[in-house]
Amino acid sequence: MIDLFTLPNVLAGLIVVALNGYVLLGGADFGGGVWDLLASGPRRDSQRALIAEAIGPIWEANHVWLIIVIVLLFTCFPPAFAALSITLHIPLTLMLIGIVLRGSAFTFRAHHGEDSTMPLYWGHIFAIASAVTPVFLGICLGAVASGAVPRTDRTDFYGGFIAPWLTPFCLAVGALTLTLFAFLAAVYLTVEARDIALQGDFRRRALAAAVAVLVAAGITLAVAMRSAPLVARGLTASVWALPLHVVTGLAALGAIGALWVRRYRVARLAAAAQVSLILWGWALGHYPYLVPPTVTIAEAAAPPLTLTLVLWALAGGALVLFPSLAYLFRVFKGQPDRKDPA
Repeated sequence: MIDLFTLPNVLAGLIVVALNGYVLLGGADFGGGVWDLLASGPRRDSQRALIAEAIGPIWEANHVWLIIVIVLLFTCFPPAFAALSITLHIPLTLMLIGIVLRGSAFTFRAHHGEDSTMPLYWGHIFAIASAVTPVFLGICLGAVASGAVPRTDRTDFYGGFIAPWLTPFCLAVGALTLTLFAFLAAVYLTVEARDIALQGDFRRRALAAAVAVLVAAGITLAVAMRSAPLVARGLTASVWALPLHVVTGLAALGAIGALWVRRYRVARLAAAAQVSLILWGWALGHYPYLVPPTVTIAEAAAPPLTLTLVLWALAGGALVLFPSLAYLFRVFKGQPDRKDPA
């Protein structure tokens, strides 16, 4: 147990914590874009207005978690960062382009001057980028789990930079990521909505997304048996596998049950727990490797002095970050009596 809490392991765990924060907060923003794309029915405009109101005050702040992940990775584990950024530079670049397009479109559609067609144009870009970007994030996570990074056995461009991530398993993880983000967003929006009809709209979407998550998770696990044996073995044969699956299943049932009886705040907590447990299952599935099956956490770690300084910097930054985020959410999310944006 003592060896488990080494300095490299602690920092690797903090990377997963930051990624967890990005998934729960930034991921829900991406999911909101999915529902913006799929808005329909007589309350279509009201649905989009609610999504914009929910995302608007906090969407840019949520990227701080992704920044923490990147900084910790290249500072504390440079060999792993090099392997990932070289082999996966195509999906990573496409993911970053999607983030930029999504943010730019979200801003531009609110500042359109006298051209009434521009909000619709930028709205489509925002929604499409929001739907595509999570897929590339999931593809990158799937490529790491599959053990295809780096591809030292292939020297051609396709074999070295496309084949590692363009696989059925990576695409399945990408689809799972998209459904998880859409599920989170729909559940969160049931809490954000003050209009009963809008709550019903997103309640139905959340229940449909919960079914999609179940199907996508089953397909991903089945494909992992062949394409990602290390993670599949961790998720099925390790000592923590059964407890993890049981708790994740209970969280999923709790979210669905709370949605069914319209206990939306309970559903939000259960959905966040379900998604977090899935992410931690992915992380634990290839421990002690950071980039399986060749680069372990200990082997990729920077010198102890660097790790110690980074840990102190994180502690100092947390004293600023968490109160700031708490104040931000209190200002923009602590208004239960605000009117429906419709």
